[in-house]
Amino acid sequence: MSDYVAQNHAPGFTCICHKCQEIIFSEREYSELLYQNRYDNSELTYNDMHFIGITGGVGAGKTAILSYLESNYPCRVMLADEIAHDVMEPGRDCYRKLQELFAKDQVFEADGQIDRKRMAQVLFSDEEKRLALNNIVHPAVKQYVIDEMNRERAAQKNEVLILEAALLIEEHYDEICDELWYIYTSEKNRRERLKLNRGYSDEKIDNIFASQLSESTYREVCREEIDNNHLPEDAFSQIDALMKARQVEKVQKRQTTEE
Repeated sequence: MSDYVAQNHAPGFTCICHKCQEIIFSEREYSELLYQNRYDNSELTYNDMHFIGITGGVGAGKTAILSYLESNYPCRVMLADEIAHDVMEPGRDCYRKLQELFAKDQVFEADGQIDRKRMAQVLFSDEEKRLALNNIVHPAVKQYVIDEMNRERAAQKNEVLILEAALLIEEHYDEICDELWYIYTSEKNRRERLKLNRGYSDEKIDNIFASQLSESTYREVCREEIDNNHLPEDAFSQIDALMKARQVEKVQKRQTTEE
C-alpha cells in the first residue's frame, strides 16, 4: 500500500480501506472448500509462466520482499496501487466516468489532473461515491492485470509474474493468480515500523489494523507464508526456498549504478 493511501486510510482514490471486508469475506463462505481443495493439491507444475499474488498488512515489509524478487529472479512485479493511478489518468475510460461521478466536487485541477487529496476528502464523507468509485476503478484494474498476464504468458520473457495488492483476497485475485503469498509480520513489529518510518500515532495505527483482514484469514486463503519479523536476510532465504521449489533459478543481480 502506498504512503498516500495508508495516510488517508482510504477511502482514497483506490478505496483500499477494507471497510467492508468482513461482509465481502462472509459472502464468500461458499468458496472455502474450493480454497481448501485448491491448496491441498499435492503439486503444482511450473512449465509455464507462474503468476503469484502477494499481500499482507500495512507495515509488513512487502516493498523489500518485492524488491528482492525483482532484483534476483526472472520476474516482473506489478503494483495494484500504481495500476489504479494509471487507469485514472486523463484519456482513460475510468477518467471519463470519474468526471461524471465527481462533476460537482471540484476534484479536477486546471490541467485536468485529479486532485487526489481532495478526492479522498470527498470519499471519506460520501459512502455512495466511494462505492461508485470502487465499481469503476477495481474492474479496470483487474482487466489491466488480466491483459498483462496474457501478454506475459504470450511473450514468455519472464518466468514469474507478481502482483502486489492490498485487496488481493477481497477482490478475488485468487481466481487469476496461480497462488497467493502472505507476508507476515506481527502487529507489534508493524506498529513499531509504522511509528518509526511513517510517524503514525497509535490511534491511526489502531484504525488501520482494525480495517484489515485477520491473520487467520490471510493464512486460510494464501498458499504460502513468509515470516518477515526478523532480519531481511531471513525472509530472503524463505523466498529462495519457495522459488527453488518452483524451479525458478536466481539471475545475476541487476546493476543499480554504473561501474
